[in-house]
Amino acid sequence: MIVGIQGAVERVEPTFVHLNVHGLVYEVHVSINTSNCIEGKEVKLLTTHIIREDAQLLFGFKHSNEKKMFDTLIKINGVGPKVALAICSTFSPETFSRVISSKDVSMLKKVPGIGPKSASRILVELADFIVDGIEDPNSMARSEATLALESLGFKKDAIDKALNGVSGDTPTLVKAALKRLQRL
Repeated sequence: MIVGIQGAVERVEPTFVHLNVHGLVYEVHVSINTSNCIEGKEVKLLTTHIIREDAQLLFGFKHSNEKKMFDTLIKINGVGPKVALAICSTFSPETFSRVISSKDVSMLKKVPGIGPKSASRILVELADFIVDGIEDPNSMARSEATLALESLGFKKDAIDKALNGVSGDTPTLVKAALKRLQRL
């Protein structure tokens, strides 16, 4: 399994890049967002390697959140690598997270290759994915703070009440929640 690739850029197109790695040239499929981030003569990409009966495909990502989004999408029944890459090209991971959390079918239907049924299926399948981490840093900090407080023995509902209306990084959230939990 190839999980990353670093090499000299030989050709960049909106949907793929050719990378020369010690004399071997690899075609790596990329989203438009990743393609726009490729600058210079050398690049390092995180990859998802898909092996099929008729092909071995590499999909490259500049950022781990985009790779995580792609990997999650291809697990959904009816969403293949091309559609997942189209979604990655249309939305940043943060924007996609907002689309999923707001259950915005009309936004998902704007992606080429996604109709109303596919959009609905993606929203249903990914409803609980937001908690996993393709989200803004504040939500990630909240998840980390929740885990820290749970490890200290606090109940989830009490933690949610204590974190309600508090923002900041993980240490700030934990401190504020501990103060509130003393009063509960």
